[in-house]
Amino acid sequence: MDENMQDGRDMLEGIAFVGETLGPFFLQDPKTGEAGAAFQALAALDVDAAAAEWPFAEETEAHGDLALMKEGLARGIEDDDLVWEYRRLFVGPAPKPAPPWGSVYTDRECVVFGESTLALRAWMRAQGIERLVDDKTPEDHIGLMLVLMAWIARNRPEVLDDFLRLHLLPWSSHFLDELAEAAEQPFYEGLARLAKASLEGIQSERALDVAYPRFYR
Repeated sequence: MDENMQDGRDMLEGIAFVGETLGPFFLQDPKTGEAGAAFQALAALDVDAAAAEWPFAEETEAHGDLALMKEGLARGIEDDDLVWEYRRLFVGPAPKPAPPWGSVYTDRECVVFGESTLALRAWMRAQGIERLVDDKTPEDHIGLMLVLMAWIARNRPEVLDDFLRLHLLPWSSHFLDELAEAAEQPFYEGLARLAKASLEGIQSERALDVAYPRFYR
């Protein structure tokens, strides 16, 4: 196999790994969600070994971020501290300190289902990519977009750069900075920092020129 072709496949596999590994942590309640096995695996993680293998982020940065995540799980997944922090950040009912939807930051009215959400929906429809969730859930949730990134890397790699450049990268770093600042539990601070480092590393590796919007929040 041509070496460049193998490198390209390895990069796509790394992108899929990032999306599949991190996406569920933004989407799933630590106690009642479907990612219990992933939380348990992270709680038992060898941070040194994982940081050395983590794609797209510098080893020292990945080590610090993974250590924060493991620290947050050290009290156990059943600890209500982690559960309530997830619900405070991503569920409500109180106003969320860092809402996980892109249009909240890029739409002048700071609304869910804003213009960027509709643009992503139209792009997915044009590409024949099915929604991952029901019509009532905005497609531009960070967790959904990470999972979708993984799916595209595995199934539609020819449109991956457009997805990243046009729909995910324009707002992800801004949001993840907001989330890291808002997090009061080390797991979610580490998650935000690792996701940011990974996405920015992907952007660099794929040499993507991203036009950043004005942020209204």
